Amino acid sequence: MTSSEVREKGLLYDRRWMLIDENDVFMTQREHNKMALFKVSFKDDGFEIRFGSDSIHLPFVHEVPVMRISTNVWDDKITAVEVKGDYNRWFSERLGVTCRLVFFPEDYSRPVDPKRAINDEHVSLADGYPFLIIGQSSLDDLNGRLRDPLPMNRFRPNLVFTGGEPYEEDDWKEFIIGHNKFAGVKPCARCVMITINQATAERGKEPLSILARYRGRDGKVFFGQNVLSLDHNEIYEGDEITLN
Repeated sequence: MTSSEVREKGLLYDRRWMLIDENDVFMTQREHNKMALFKVSFKDDGFEIRFGSDSIHLPFVHEVPVMRISTNVWDDKITAVEVKGDYNRWFSERLGVTCRLVFFPEDYSRPVDPKRAINDEHVSLADGYPFLIIGQSSLDDLNGRLRDPLPMNRFRPNLVFTGGEPYEEDDWKEFIIGHNKFAGVKPCARCVMITINQATAERGKEPLSILARYRGRDGKVFFGQNVLSLDHNEIYEGDEITLN
């Protein structure tokens, strides 16, 4: 993307949909690595979701039904709405497991960890925070330690910057990107998700084992910084970063 609207819960449309299983529990690549093979692109009024040679259109705007679904993201109990249409069958057939597609409306509640909140912020369906920032220099440093370099999509950030020193984002507190002020609140602890090849859905050992050697502490492995937005304006590729 070359630009996006910054919302409290994350970039516009980012992580507002998810698949849930027969027990209404959220599904991720951790258990269903085949989910990596769904590829998403923007159209005028929605997403095109592709799986191999198949595709389906998902509009940005959904009618919110009277019946809502109680589900979860980790320990957070949330309310979502099932997306009407042929989506449940389409996703279930391609994953080979029964699932449903749900949507998280913008005005639904899911507070971030109150110990980390600044203005009682909320998050969408991301693991815990609305933004994740990683410097290209950090990835370059990691790739210099790996036999096979990895693309940035292994880490799923929604903000990537160039310049600076490797891992300097670890220490960022308040900073400005273009016309938006952000606050770094917590280094991002990584899991087996980053070992899944996003092109093939194959799972390996790296980069988790390498990162554990030099980016591990307190039994966790860190890469990237979780971030909250203090302003909600448009953000553009090429915006300069100012550190406070």
